[in-house]
Amino acid sequence: MSGYRRLRRAGAVLLGTLVLSSTFSGSVAAQDQEAKRVREDFELMKLFVETYEQIDSNYVRDVDRRELVEAAIHGMLEHLDQYSSYIPREDVARFDQAVEQEFGGIGIQVNGVGGRLTVVSPLPGSPAFRAGVRSGDVIAEVDGKSTEGFSVTDAVKVLQGPPGRPVTLGIRRNGEEELEQLKIQREVIKVPTVLGDRYNPNREWEFMLDDEKKIGYVRVTHFSPHTTEELRKAVDGLVARDMKGLIIDLRSNPGGLLESAIEISDMFLESGDIVSVKGRNVTEKSWKAKKGDSSYPDFPITILVNRFSASASEVLSACLQDNQRAVVIGERTWGKGSVQNVIRMESGESALKLTTASYHRPSGINIHRFPDSKKEDEWGVKPSEGFEVTMSPEDWELWIQDREQQDILRPESETAPERTFQDPQLKKALEYLNEKLGTVTP
Repeated sequence: MSGYRRLRRAGAVLLGTLVLSSTFSGSVAAQDQEAKRVREDFELMKLFVETYEQIDSNYVRDVDRRELVEAAIHGMLEHLDQYSSYIPREDVARFDQAVEQEFGGIGIQVNGVGGRLTVVSPLPGSPAFRAGVRSGDVIAEVDGKSTEGFSVTDAVKVLQGPPGRPVTLGIRRNGEEELEQLKIQREVIKVPTVLGDRYNPNREWEFMLDDEKKIGYVRVTHFSPHTTEELRKAVDGLVARDMKGLIIDLRSNPGGLLESAIEISDMFLESGDIVSVKGRNVTEKSWKAKKGDSSYPDFPITILVNRFSASASEVLSACLQDNQRAVVIGERTWGKGSVQNVIRMESGESALKLTTASYHRPSGINIHRFPDSKKEDEWGVKPSEGFEVTMSPEDWELWIQDREQQDILRPESETAPERTFQDPQLKKALEYLNEKLGTVTP
């Protein structure tokens, strides 16, 4: 039986069932409206099936039928907004890793520049770090097979794997011809999302930016299930060292889990609204801060943002700004005030990331930047009055280069190059905190 005939029979059964059930309950008007909706859905699905069968039967060459259906799904979602998307079966595991920031591997950052797989940096405490993998090492072989021409994607495929399963790297150091073979046991790797400004002599992140003036600095790269725990640990350590002021750097943070942003907001507030969520089929919900034993002292806070700070990072920024708990410094943020719900399909083998609601800052404003939004409209999170600090493209390039150098975990015998870039947004934050604390800016 053709797809069209199957659909027609299913539609007839559906219509018949609807009419039968309508005999026993509901108003006549409601029954008619529901019957009309079912007939319209049937006609639309008939159009889809007829198109599918025409392509499948008569297109000039064979087309993979699953690819055809997935292309239709992609087309439907692209019609909605830029944040709704379909995650096919082959990408689900990678998507889950991006959300969880957790995977089985050896814990290194690599690049494939020039066709060579080069280690950018091992992660502190990772299996690769303990095995002696260093920044600048070239991975010439993986389990005896050459990596020549490998991309970063290729590297991920061969280096990640089930925890407990070993992998052998053929490492070339300092241009030496002979390879050093390192057998490394894979483990569950949790990618840290809360970083400091630099590594300390213990090769751990240093969260105290200025030990003399007791100004702390935490850089949040992403909001994952572990971010709240990581941030609390960092701030607890700073408070124990008598921190007087804190800088939270959310620049180029794309967002992540809304729950993490809410939990972190609550860490710094004893009362007040945090965020509210509204949607067509989502019950309106709002979150308020609760006073608890884990609240921190009322030290001044600055938040650094830029044009690429989005989603959950905007929730945190807007919350602390509206509650007058923090000063926001930098540039206007991206303006992503929509909430995506991940809907598992095919028993979890594929998924839809579908926009189902929007979130509103404590002031009640939806910070989402719609396609027709203008510069003068209310969207995103603007810097606090008097604290807008823009950076030129050249400045951003220098900032990125500086961060790349400081984020490398180097061998004990090496030191990072002397820093020459003066970060104007960070400088503004320090000026504000020094003024609040009554100290002098050098």
